[in-house]
Amino acid sequence: MDQKEKENYYRITLKQLRSFIDGEKDYIANTANAAALLFHNMKDINWAGFYFYKEGQLILGPFQGNCACIRIPLGKGVCGSAAKERKTMVVQNVHKFSEHIACDSASNSEIVVPIIKQDRLIGVLDIDSPQFCRFDEIDKKYLEEFVKILNEYCQW
Repeated sequence: MDQKEKENYYRITLKQLRSFIDGEKDYIANTANAAALLFHNMKDINWAGFYFYKEGQLILGPFQGNCACIRIPLGKGVCGSAAKERKTMVVQNVHKFSEHIACDSASNSEIVVPIIKQDRLIGVLDIDSPQFCRFDEIDKKYLEEFVKILNEYCQW
């Protein structure tokens, strides 16, 4: 998929997300549909889902893909690091990432977008791929927008 196709895909996906969650405030329902939307429409991914920040750690939320780690300490793995640093992390090769948590050995690259509302950490959006170097700046830009839309609608 070239850049133009990828951007077009994301524009459509953002519109679909809005249409699915318009008028709904429940964050479980909205993130469940959001995970399904990403998992079934993105190419070359093997996991898409959410972890929510509770009790000083990330706890598994709605997702699509293989079974996943239930709890992730802040600062551990890509998810815990993105949450602690409050910034999107794009990892081209998870096997070279220190303290990588291998929930699925088939995953080779990962993108994690923190969900922050009014300076409060809500959780993270996590997407894994069996391909190395699957995610780039276009993914980062549009997935951050995806999270902004969730923040508009969800009552966390």
